[in-house]
Amino acid sequence: MTIRPCRRAPAPVAMKYCAAIQRWFFFAVLMLGCGQTVQANPYVARSGERPVHLRIATCAVSGGFAHLYTALENHLFDKYGFKIEHVFIRGSTSALAALSADEIQFLYCAADATLPALAAGLDVKLVAAPLVKLPYVLITRKEIRRLEDLKGKALGVARAGDLSDRLSRAVVNKFNIADVAMRPIGGSQSERYQAMVNNLVQGVVITPPLDVRAKNEGYNITYRLIDMDLPFIYSSLHASSGLIRRRPETVQRIVAAFAEAISFADRNPLKAKAAIAKIMRIKDEEALQVSYNVYTKEIVDRRMIVPATTVADSLELLRAQGTPVKRKPEDLYDNSFANNLEKSGFQKELWGR
Repeated sequence: MTIRPCRRAPAPVAMKYCAAIQRWFFFAVLMLGCGQTVQANPYVARSGERPVHLRIATCAVSGGFAHLYTALENHLFDKYGFKIEHVFIRGSTSALAALSADEIQFLYCAADATLPALAAGLDVKLVAAPLVKLPYVLITRKEIRRLEDLKGKALGVARAGDLSDRLSRAVVNKFNIADVAMRPIGGSQSERYQAMVNNLVQGVVITPPLDVRAKNEGYNITYRLIDMDLPFIYSSLHASSGLIRRRPETVQRIVAAFAEAISFADRNPLKAKAAIAKIMRIKDEEALQVSYNVYTKEIVDRRMIVPATTVADSLELLRAQGTPVKRKPEDLYDNSFANNLEKSGFQKELWGR
């Protein structure tokens, strides 16, 4: 709208009146713009609202949780009315048990690791899926240069039936490699990698940035599992069905905070890498850059929608492997919170068009 100057201004009174009208108009326009901004972000805490204390767990230490690390280190949850305690619970089974018992209120973990328990009847749902592709790579010892060289060798896994075991078997089965043993090592990816270094096993499936360390130490990146085109949902936000029913506003605000963390990490690479470095105790710049590129650029989904087709396909794979599947795919996730971010204009506020 064009603001036209007052044409009549012969008298001082008229000039003052005209100036007052113009000041009022600019103030009205300013307030209108502010009102639109508030309407587009309805998830921030209200003035004077007491912060709510929540516990969010991760089931591993991984660059795949870069957005959570970034949000924690830069206090992004505070504006949404939360004081967050981050806890580490090794393994998806223990983490899901804590979530069901309300010892933690949210779990951030690879959905492919938790779907077997959810499919078997655990009353937990995925409420946001920021990462939806497969970042794993197969690292092998220096003498193992091709997949065929794994014949008669062993791959290190955390335990039988877990995600590392299922992914390792998927590679072996896809390429029909004979006589490959799956040796349970337990521990973290770093501990399984060290088992390979000590020749207890000849290969391990890991995620960035550990692949950079392996490459720099002379080991082989033998296969990138993203090329298998498996149905896969990686880092995902989980909540119990009870919490979703009792406190939907809390779930909605947390999902909104994760959406802002994705935007913040995208626009602030130095702060995101600093958060990854602190939690994972990484100083190597190449490793940090690879982690940042993979987890905040290459496999991220800004909308955080849990892909229904991928959930259904994953359940079919689990059923084929003998996992009991008692729930329907649509009962394992709730996309209403992520969809609300679109409807409210919040995503547009974060990203523009």
